[in-house]
Amino acid sequence: MRPARLTAGDTVALVAPSGPVPCDLLDAAVPVLRGWGLKVWIGAAVRADDGPTYLSAPDEMRAAEFTEAWLDPEVRCVLAARGGYGAQRMVDLVDWRALRAAGPKVLAGSSDVTALHRAVHTHLGLATVFSPMPASVLFDADAAEHLRRTLFDPDHTRVLRAREPDVLVPGRALGVLVGGNLSLLAAGIGTAEQGSARGGIVLLEDVTESPYRIDRMVTQLLRSGWFAGVRGIVLGSWAACGDEAAIRALLRERLSPLGVPVLGGFGFGHVAGSPTLPLGVSASLDTELGTLTLDSPALD
Repeated sequence: MRPARLTAGDTVALVAPSGPVPCDLLDAAVPVLRGWGLKVWIGAAVRADDGPTYLSAPDEMRAAEFTEAWLDPEVRCVLAARGGYGAQRMVDLVDWRALRAAGPKVLAGSSDVTALHRAVHTHLGLATVFSPMPASVLFDADAAEHLRRTLFDPDHTRVLRAREPDVLVPGRALGVLVGGNLSLLAAGIGTAEQGSARGGIVLLEDVTESPYRIDRMVTQLLRSGWFAGVRGIVLGSWAACGDEAAIRALLRERLSPLGVPVLGGFGFGHVAGSPTLPLGVSASLDTELGTLTLDSPALD
C-alpha cells in the first residue's frame, strides 16, 4: 500500500531513531522543510543529549518518539533527521499494532533507517521512501529538491536515471524495489522483519566499509538465501569504501552468478545529491538505458 503524497500545510515529524543529531545541521534543515509549505514537528530524541555517545537517546525514548510521531493524527510523514546506529535496538519496542490502526503515513530516511523500512514493510504493509536525511552534510540543494518532488509530486519522479551508468551484468528486469543499506541488510538476517529479495529489484549501497567487509556482507546475504528469486540489482554509492575499481570487481564477481541484471553507478546513498528511491513499489530496470521506471508513483 502506498501512503498519500504530501500537500502544503501538512505536518512532517522529524525523529532521531539512531544517532545524535547535529544541532547546526538541524537548524539549517528546518527552514528548508518549512519552505516547502510543511509544518515541522520535532521529536524529543532529536534534541536529547542523555543517550550513549552513539545514540540520540535511550532506546525507550527513541521508540516512544517514533510511536508518538506516527500516532499523531496531524503528522503525514515521519522523516529521520539522520542515520548513524541504533534503529535496530528500538524496533521491538514499537507498538506496531497501534501504528497499524493509525493508518498509513510516509516513512522517509536511509542508511541505518533501513531497519525501520523493513519493519514498516513487514508490520504495516506500506511502501516507504529511501531518502536523504535533512540533518546531514549531504542534504544539499539537489538531494532536497528530489526528496521534495517525490513527496509532493511523485508523478514526475517515476523515471530514475543512473548518474554514471555502469553495467556489471546487462539486461532488463521487473520487480518490487527492496533493500537499502548493505550493512543493515546483513545485520538483519534472522530477524522477523528481514524478508527476502524474492521477486525484487534490490537496491544496495554503503559507506566507510573496506572491500573485504563488503565481500563478507554480500556473501552472508548470498549464503543465507536472501537473494534467492531476485530479479535485478541496482548499486548506489560506496563512499570511502576504498578503490572504486576493486569494489566494482568484487560486486561483479559475487553478484553476476545470480544471473540477473546488475546496474552500478546509480548515485544514491551516502553521497551529495542523492536521489530519493521508493521501497515496496514495482519498477522496471533497463541497464541499456540506465533507468529504473516505477510502475506507479512512489506515493498515492
